[in-house]
Order: sequence, then C-alpha cells, then structure tokens
Amino acid sequence: MLNKDTISSFNELETPFYYYDLKLLEQTLESCRMAADKFGFHVHYALKANFNEQVLEAIRKIGFGADCVSGNEVKKAIDLGFDSQKVVFAGVGKSDKEITEALNSDIYCFNVESVQELEIINGLAAKLGKEARVALRINPNVDAHTHQYITTGLEENKFGINQWELNACIEQLKACKQLNLIGIHFHIGSQITNLEVFKSLCLKVNELNVWFADHGYQLKVLNVGGGLGVDYHAPDENPINDFDSYFTIFNQFLERRNDQEVHFELGRALVAQCGSLISRILYVKNGLKKNFLILDAGMTELMRPALYQAYHKIENISSLSVKKIKYDVVGPICESTDCFGKEVELPESFRGDLIAIRTAGAYGEVMSSGYNLRERVKSVYSK
Repeated sequence: MLNKDTISSFNELETPFYYYDLKLLEQTLESCRMAADKFGFHVHYALKANFNEQVLEAIRKIGFGADCVSGNEVKKAIDLGFDSQKVVFAGVGKSDKEITEALNSDIYCFNVESVQELEIINGLAAKLGKEARVALRINPNVDAHTHQYITTGLEENKFGINQWELNACIEQLKACKQLNLIGIHFHIGSQITNLEVFKSLCLKVNELNVWFADHGYQLKVLNVGGGLGVDYHAPDENPINDFDSYFTIFNQFLERRNDQEVHFELGRALVAQCGSLISRILYVKNGLKKNFLILDAGMTELMRPALYQAYHKIENISSLSVKKIKYDVVGPICESTDCFGKEVELPESFRGDLIAIRTAGAYGEVMSSGYNLRERVKSVYSK
C-alpha cells in the first residue's frame, strides 16, 4: 500500500521504478502458507511472475518450492537457495541444454507436455545415467473464462497433452526406462476469479486419476497448477487473496488417496499486489477531444496493457487538486499501443507529478525490455 510517508520518499528518486511493499508480500505469503497447511497442500511459486531477488528471497524463506519454465529460472531458483527437491520444470518447449542442466541439478520433476518430450528426456537422462521424475501435463479442456491470451487449458491451446494421446503416453513410458511417472499436472489459465472453474478442474482431475489407476499407475502427485486471480480494480480494499476459499474448493472436490500429494503453482496471487510502477509525468497535452498524460514509463516497463489490454488502477499520488479530468495515460514509446489507460479520471495533473500504476508486481518487471535502447527499470523496496 502507498501511504503518505512512502509517497514522500519517492520525491527525490529517479523514475521510473518498481516499488515493492515487502511487508505486504510477507503477509500475503504467510496467509497462503497457513491456508495451504490446513489441508497438507504443497505450494510452488511460479518464477515467471516475478524473479526479483528480494521477492524470491521472501518466498524461499516461507518454504515454498519453485515452478520454473526455463533453464535459467531453474538455475536462478537453485542459486538463490531453493531446495532442488522442490523445483519443478514446466514449459512446452524445453531445449536439450535446459533439460540436461536440470537433470544435473537433480530437480524434483519435469512437467512433460508431449509424447515426444518423454522420449527426449529419457534419452538425455540415459546419457547421464540418471532417472528423471516426470508428471504429464494434461489438457483438461476446461474453460477458465479469462482473457483468450492467458487461457491455457483448451484443446485449441498449444499447451499440454490431449486426453486422446494418453494411451500413446503410456506406451512411450513403458519404453522409457529412465523415466519415473510420479504425477499428472494441469494449468488452465491465469487471472481466474470465478472459483467454480476450479471445481470443474477438480472433477476432471478425479476422472483422470482413476484412469491412471486403472492402467496400473498409482500417482504420487496431483498438480493442479495455479491461475488464481487478483483484484486489479480495488488493490487497497483486497490486497490479499482469499486463499482459504481457494484451497477449500480443492479440499472439497478433489478426490485423493491419503498418500497422494496435491501441488499448486501460484504466481500472480502471491506477488501482484505488492508491486507498483512509479512514474513521472513528462508532458500534459490538452486537446479538443482528448487530454494526454505522457509518462516517463512506457510499455518497456509494463507490457501488460499493450499485450493483453490489461487493466491497472492508475493514481496521481502527487496532486491535491479536487478538479477531475479524464486523461489518456500513455508512455514515451513510438508505438500506438504504448498506453496504460484511456479516459482515466484523475485529479488535474501537471508535469512532474508522480503516477502510480498499481498491482504491477506480477508480469511487470519480468517482462520489461530495452526496446528503443531504454534503460532497464530499477527497483525500490519498502523499509
């Protein structure tokens, strides 16, 4: 949260930068840990949401594992002290180099997304004389009812193994002597706010858990992924997710044996609200039909609005004016999509005012770029 003392401390800082409220982060992590522990659930943090080292250190200290989607994420997690036996490597396109390095790091599990990938991991493991633990990422064909660009669980998506391919997977596994199938894995999308979607996922997981048991596989792990959404519209009213309700859905509807573990891969829900992008107004352009605030931050610092048409709450944290004006809030990049929000009602704003773009702790800093030879965005932390 942004209070007066915090905002005052920003005045002397060079913008743009990401501000991380580490106290809120710790409160969020503790809330999640306590809710998961009630049911004996295991949480892995999805590094793709944010791999800022201070953020990762707080997550490591709480005891969560690491869900990685690249070889460098695997390396980062292990270098920062995450237990390799809590590191899972997912991703639809793992390279031979990445797989080999993960095998050498003795990670807990590969989440495998195709029949061919089983063959490749088996061959690389054989060369190293290692056994690879694998979980099959299955496409459950469950609609997450979220933005089309962040839906991942439908048959039309590139992710996962389709259910009609499972018999081929079983045959491949029988031929792959270096592989140990320990579980099944699902991830249906991101920014899911309707918990009924997760109920539908549970029913599909139950069906497939029985299917594998019928085929001779007593699975150790049911990995239900992540995808829990956050409140982008009211970050101060809902800074911490209702993790109790989220995990209760799975406890109620997921049918697991006593010896089966349930794993989650949460990212956005853990880190989104602790981060804000802080920027200054460079120019104010008043027109006949449009008013523009041109910021020193752009799509190079926060890509989500340009990429997904994503909403972020925008606040002028300097202005004391009671006069309200609607502005298009834009960046300095030479692209028409470099826009954070259209017709945003703000106090009358002036050059030099500070602007906060809220709920930017997930998929913000990690997606920043050097396009236009922009300097990489810096980070500032709460004390």
